[in-house]
Amino acid sequence: MNARLDTPPLTTPPLAPPAAPAVTLDKALVFLLACGAGLGAASLYYNQPILGTLATEFNASPAAIGRIPTLTQVGYAIGILLLAPIGDRYDRRKIIVAKAAVLSLALLATAAAQSLLQLGLLSVVIGIAASLAQDCVPAAAALAPEARRGKIVGMVMTGLLLGILLSRVFSGVVSQMFGWRSMFVLAAGLIATLAVVAARRLPAFAPTTDMPYGALLGSLLTLWKRHAGMRRAALAQGLLSASFSAFWSTLAVMLHQPPFGFGSSVAGAFGLAGAVGALAAPIAGGIADRKGPELVTRIGAVLVFVSFMAFAIAPQNLWLLVAGTLVFDLGVQAALIAHQSIIYSLEPAARSRLTALLVGAMFIGMASGSALGSMALSVAGWRGLSLLAAATGLAALGVRLWPARTKRD
Repeated sequence: MNARLDTPPLTTPPLAPPAAPAVTLDKALVFLLACGAGLGAASLYYNQPILGTLATEFNASPAAIGRIPTLTQVGYAIGILLLAPIGDRYDRRKIIVAKAAVLSLALLATAAAQSLLQLGLLSVVIGIAASLAQDCVPAAAALAPEARRGKIVGMVMTGLLLGILLSRVFSGVVSQMFGWRSMFVLAAGLIATLAVVAARRLPAFAPTTDMPYGALLGSLLTLWKRHAGMRRAALAQGLLSASFSAFWSTLAVMLHQPPFGFGSSVAGAFGLAGAVGALAAPIAGGIADRKGPELVTRIGAVLVFVSFMAFAIAPQNLWLLVAGTLVFDLGVQAALIAHQSIIYSLEPAARSRLTALLVGAMFIGMASGSALGSMALSVAGWRGLSLLAAATGLAALGVRLWPARTKRD
């Protein structure tokens, strides 16, 4: 048995281990957490389909307006690193409600922005507050009975993934019909409604540690060193995230080139294929509950590898591209659900910090995949990019096949 990470100084009595939740996790509560995860994550992407409109309105260069989504992601990384861990220290209900309130105000202020500087600063705030999405997932894991944890976490992740995949389409349609400012007003209203409902319906979550904030952040490194299972999950999911990002960050450019010659609307429609993978997340969670998460991680990595190898063999086949998008996205999402099941079983009192570590690894993987994918596309074309993504998928499979040192890991 590993020593408890949360053992404070001898002058402070340690908290008791987290007790079994007293609240009944009904469908309405799961739906609320899924909505919270989805709406929080969606807030990161509303600005992407309207960058051209924003550039015209604020008379900004392509480079300057391109910093807006980057600033949003930087804010999100800050929120994950500095705020997600406090879910172990304070009541998660209060954290979710507080972040939702700040996010609603930031979205509303964005609708009234009058300069590119204001838009940039507010984008950082939106990213920070949108980290509430990663508070909803460990909240679901804490409330779920162990036998159904994978399936319930999968349901909440379905909400998060649908928020990511459909937010761009939703923002583009609403902005085209009613103007981009209306999109942010609508988003602010949705998040404000979420805050009110969460305050009324979410149960209180007992803290699992009384560590000071600085020690809480420092414990991330301790957790990383302590759990080989955490390191394996982070490395494997980071590699799969690199494949994922390499594909999605270059898809529109590839589809615009011969032999396809499609516009951005077709690239956006590929998000619907990705949504199928998101809807299958609870199924992956259920399999992880019954057969064990290790099997699901391996299947997910195989699906990613096979899909991108098929792209490399037949790079100009549109129908194969559509089918492969569905399959590899399913693989990435299934592996993510299984990896969450693995890390949440390592140390229940540290689930928020373990989430921060896993999402941080994914963020690094996605950033690396985007950069390497663009380079591969420019140097070796779509076949070269597909081989790169297949290689990272194969590497993730190798991580999951490598023998663990202990049963716990």
